[in-house]
Amino acid sequence: MAVFTEVSPQEAAGLLSTLGLGALQSLQGCASGIENTNYFASTDQGDYVLTLFERLSFEQLPFYLNLMHHLAQRGIPVPAPQANAKGEILHTLKGKPAAVVTRLKGRNQLSPQVADCAQVGAMLARMHRAGTDYPHQQPNLRGLTWWTETIPVVRPHLNAEQAALIESELAYQQDLARSEAYQTLPHGPIHADLFRDNVMFDGPTLSGFFDFYFAGCDTFLFDIAVCLNDWCIDLATGALDAARAQAFVAAYDAERRLTDAELALLPALLRAAALRFWTSRLWDFYLPRDAAMLQPHDPTHFERVLTLRRQQPWSYTRQAASA
Repeated sequence: MAVFTEVSPQEAAGLLSTLGLGALQSLQGCASGIENTNYFASTDQGDYVLTLFERLSFEQLPFYLNLMHHLAQRGIPVPAPQANAKGEILHTLKGKPAAVVTRLKGRNQLSPQVADCAQVGAMLARMHRAGTDYPHQQPNLRGLTWWTETIPVVRPHLNAEQAALIESELAYQQDLARSEAYQTLPHGPIHADLFRDNVMFDGPTLSGFFDFYFAGCDTFLFDIAVCLNDWCIDLATGALDAARAQAFVAAYDAERRLTDAELALLPALLRAAALRFWTSRLWDFYLPRDAAMLQPHDPTHFERVLTLRRQQPWSYTRQAASA
């Protein structure tokens, strides 16, 4: 989250009032993240998150907001978009698309243990199952097409070794995407950005997933790989923690059994997930936008992660008891 567009308390109060959410008591800009303008807003009726969308359009946003509504109706703990008297959940503030959603209870677990990873894995599988009958379609806008378009843009900022690595991996992923095995992977709506800071825990218990504004229709395996590359690694080195990774995938597998193709392609999708976030961090770092509280991430982190996934592939081992 970040602040690109300043919103005054009076402007926020006006929107909250039209949604019947009570009188504004406090408004605080959010410093984390890099895509949208976000504020924590508290009223005499509850706590909310106000988002102004800086890149997504009025045409694209119904996919995300309706997906959150769909998942919430099916028991997945996600922020609930707030509607006006006409039932509309997409609003306008300062000429930009806006939404107000409920704020989840708890806090991030930034040093996850095995039990935390298992909870996230199980809930991710439940979310994937709950989304299979979601009727709307939209591609993952930060998928292979975007990588192919963006890597030439960031290429001038890389040294020869980095350029060789990113171009080699892009070619590998392009070949993989054309394969029959890849094209038959189970797919549907995915979160696509479920890092540690997009999950809340209320005490030891997972209380919800949020920030669905990178969601899209893609392989479920890509969502798993994104999570493994953040929840189950040593942040200093990028090395995968086998115990946390095994617990994560085992818990997922117990809720939605992985296919043989998914098990076989997991090492390749771990590479894909690393490439996606290396590319986006390079783009944000070298081609930044102005924001009042913007803190771009270090792109070299996912360069290390990608290098390790290529050098040390990791596969999930299903235990005999769960087979």
